[in-house]
Amino acid sequence: MKLLMVASEATPFAKTGGLADVVGSLPPALCSLGHDVRLVMPWYRQVRTITGELPLSLNKLSVSMGGRSYKIGYRRGEFQGVQVYFLDYPEYYDRDGLYGERGQDYTDNAERFGLLSSAAIELTRHLAFVPDVIHAHDWQTGLVPLYLHQQLWRDPYFAGTASLFSIHNLGYQGVFPLQAAKSLEIDSSLLTSDGIEYHGKLSLLKAGLRYASQINTVSPTYCREIQTPEQGMGLDGLLRSRADDLHGLLNGLDGKLWSPAQDHTLPQAYSAEDLSGKAVCKQMLQEELGLHPAPDRAIVAMVTRLDSQKGIELVLGSWEKILSRNLQLVILGTGNPDYERRLAEAADFYPGRARVLLRFDDAQSRRIYAGSDLFLMPSRYEPCGLGQLIALRYGCIPLVHATGGLADTIIDPRIAPEAANGFVFEKYRNASLLQGLDRALEAYSEPPLWQKIRHRGMTQDMSWHQAAEQYLDLYRLCKKGLQ
Repeated sequence: MKLLMVASEATPFAKTGGLADVVGSLPPALCSLGHDVRLVMPWYRQVRTITGELPLSLNKLSVSMGGRSYKIGYRRGEFQGVQVYFLDYPEYYDRDGLYGERGQDYTDNAERFGLLSSAAIELTRHLAFVPDVIHAHDWQTGLVPLYLHQQLWRDPYFAGTASLFSIHNLGYQGVFPLQAAKSLEIDSSLLTSDGIEYHGKLSLLKAGLRYASQINTVSPTYCREIQTPEQGMGLDGLLRSRADDLHGLLNGLDGKLWSPAQDHTLPQAYSAEDLSGKAVCKQMLQEELGLHPAPDRAIVAMVTRLDSQKGIELVLGSWEKILSRNLQLVILGTGNPDYERRLAEAADFYPGRARVLLRFDDAQSRRIYAGSDLFLMPSRYEPCGLGQLIALRYGCIPLVHATGGLADTIIDPRIAPEAANGFVFEKYRNASLLQGLDRALEAYSEPPLWQKIRHRGMTQDMSWHQAAEQYLDLYRLCKKGLQ
């Protein structure tokens, strides 16, 4: 199949979250199965630090949007067999941030990502590349399905092109004033509740949900959850109306990128067959972070965005009771300034027992995964989750709230003792979190049981191959809808 991916970020070029990991991993997996996959994303300033100065196209794309004419260059690269096209429009993309700076979104994000959607479609014509499916990701590309529907459905060039829209997190919806419709070339007839109007504004994510051939999200449980008023973010009615076109496909994990046997950032490599290096990683982590040297004391870790979605209130509300257990606590992440302050102050009361590192540091995060025993993900909701998958690979057993992809990937011993790879607490409450923690610590005190759970997690297949096959089935379903 001929497939076009359109996204606002992708590893290794630019990343703010799990979206980038998916878009960086799925196209190479599809290429390895023999399909022609192209990726389109912006030529951000930070992309250049990864790729260097790629040659600029001799010819520019001509895009008209909202009464304005844009001349857009592009640069071509290649990543694991995938041809990547970076749209070069300095006025919109040559900035320090992807979506904003210093906690504030850029005021022209609607136009920036409307242009990404429109130019990506125009690029296919310029390249004489007729995609079977255009796969758009999250609100930043929500206008791709709308543009195909509104402007191009009668164009014979795109007569055989369907669209798939992926929701990576329904909490981010790309909501802008209704006046933005004019600059985005959106017909005013669509600015209704049956179109893309959302509480008196317009939602680019709703555009993708409304007009894509098929929709998917990144885990089966999250797919069910977002069709409820509790987690539907005001879009549950629309999602239920498209239930036959809505699918939950679980993300995979790049086993080459995340492997303790090949991770050069670790003080010593290890594997499921030889865990001696993990003990070294734990000792070195305690030394590095100023924790008391205690090889038999469990290290509980969080590597997370400090956001209400991630269950930070549960952790803060249980802080003293968590630290009353025989454990050490390590948290790495940035986010909400109030959470940053409160966590840092709480850690100060437990020198040698708790460390809070307020930064994003990939190498440090890997050393934390490798040196820790238990990985805490108490998320209020979690579309799929990457942290628990990485933790499994590194032999750091997850303790998670039963939601979204966490419920789909972590199996508790109470449910299936012979398949267990972690611990799950059901209710989003402090008491439930602490009960789950106590069960995990009890298992930690029984080394044979702990070793079985850890080995099971480290050796399970989390590759993208199976997910890529499922996406191919979904692309075929998109195409079938055109017949």
